[in-house]
Amino acid sequence: MNEARRATAADAAELVRLRGVLMNDLARHEGAGDGWREAAAATLRERLAEPHPTLVAFVVDQPVHPDRPDQPEQPDRPVPAGLLAACAVGTVERRLPGPVNPSGEMGYVLNVVTDPAHRRRGHSRSCMTALLAWYRGRGIKTIDLLASPEGEPLYRSLGFVRSADSAMRLRA
Repeated sequence: MNEARRATAADAAELVRLRGVLMNDLARHEGAGDGWREAAAATLRERLAEPHPTLVAFVVDQPVHPDRPDQPEQPDRPVPAGLLAACAVGTVERRLPGPVNPSGEMGYVLNVVTDPAHRRRGHSRSCMTALLAWYRGRGIKTIDLLASPEGEPLYRSLGFVRSADSAMRLRA
């Protein structure tokens, strides 16, 4: 099944695993070690459990495989938390309101990733569609993300365009 569901705190470890897949794909953590994983899991457990969250994730569960004894086929029950095929994680940022954004709230997509064994099946699209619907439900009209070359076609098909902002970054 390719339907995205909202992640819970019980999904934290698997969300961290998928984030590691993304970091490996982008080669952004060379030499950083794995110390970040427990901090990321703790942050996810805390923030996903908030009653009015500003960080959410939408996930697609890995399909149930009847030939695996640890995953009996049960079509009426979802796969247990911890076995994810894909995710999209986003935050709400509150900035100073202005004429284009009177509420000051903006969405930021942190990571979208599909486990390599489950790619090219529409899982990331399903997760992103659910995340964008969640943002719309909050009245958020501006959503930013950084796109990899592999992800850009998906984001363009969902309406994202390159911005003219000349963003700069300082790493202190």
